[in-house]
Amino acid sequence: MNLGIDDLPVRDELRGKSPYGAPQLDVPVRLNTNENPYRLPEALVERIAERVREAARDLNRYPDRDAVELRTRLAEYLTNTSGHEVGLADVWAANGSNEVIQQLLQTFGGPGRTAIGFEPSYSMHGLIARGTGTGWISGPRNADFTIDLAAAQRAIAEHRPDVVFITTPNNPTGNAVPRETVLALYEAAQAAKPSMVIVDEAYIEFSHGESLLPLLEGRPHLVVSRTMSKAFGAAGLRLGYLAAHPAVVDAVQLVRLPYHLSSVTQATALAALEHTDTLLKYVEQLKSERDRLVAELRAAGYEVVESDANFVQFGRFEGEGGSHAAWQKILDHGVLVRDNGIPGWLRVSAGTPEENDAFLDAVRAWKKEQSS
Repeated sequence: MNLGIDDLPVRDELRGKSPYGAPQLDVPVRLNTNENPYRLPEALVERIAERVREAARDLNRYPDRDAVELRTRLAEYLTNTSGHEVGLADVWAANGSNEVIQQLLQTFGGPGRTAIGFEPSYSMHGLIARGTGTGWISGPRNADFTIDLAAAQRAIAEHRPDVVFITTPNNPTGNAVPRETVLALYEAAQAAKPSMVIVDEAYIEFSHGESLLPLLEGRPHLVVSRTMSKAFGAAGLRLGYLAAHPAVVDAVQLVRLPYHLSSVTQATALAALEHTDTLLKYVEQLKSERDRLVAELRAAGYEVVESDANFVQFGRFEGEGGSHAAWQKILDHGVLVRDNGIPGWLRVSAGTPEENDAFLDAVRAWKKEQSS
């Protein structure tokens, strides 16, 4: 019996949709999912093993439901790296930033409510919105992928969304959103509803600019979302967190599952936070490689969006299916990049110098083939 998703009594807003996910192919160079390419240093691996061994002795007990030690250390990290004082009561943690976003939408979105994001942007915002029964509104961007502020303000005033997403640096385009734009959108959201404004800073450690954490002061409807997947090189850990007014932290606990962060997850994250200085040195290397990719791609004749992330969006590939054809040609050289479905553009993650060299060789070969 052949049975598909749409043959089941699924919710209407899920019909015809596809699950999120990038191709997972066994190729020599994988630069398609914005992972940190560097393995964790051996000293950190040993410390993780020590902490997990300690936690394992008590696995017969539930973990710390409120993750107090972890949230305290995350608050210290945010304070030390941003200059903005953040305390335990201002921080919440979950299984990846996607669960953070899910909890926020469960709390402030849901049936009969809406959320807006300015696309192209992180597609999980819209997917999680649908998953929580929150209506999704696709907001405008300019042709250069910056937010069209006037149009965005009009959209907020017209639709009066309950949640506003601002991704900076933006994924998949890489460009940062100016502080003044974020402030203007926050004010527009407060005038319209007021609405919760979620600033997704998953890639902020790679930015040329500063975090927007200081904007939390005096703005109780503002949330800053972060992850340990990128800068900390811990995508396999699945640890995300947010900073916001303590009332927001209290509110998301109304919907969080009990004991949602395992003892092993908490122990591993705490070990990583002990090695922050070492891990952030890898970030500096990746920023340098990212800038090299931008320069080399432009020198090869490609258009490149200014990037404040650990990836670069490049093009343009003309004609229907042009970007996917280029994606395939690059893959034929053993390099996997990301086709996000933006016509004419592809995205490449910054890898090790050797991985980036292989990628640059592939795109130069494609450019040469196109011009011959």
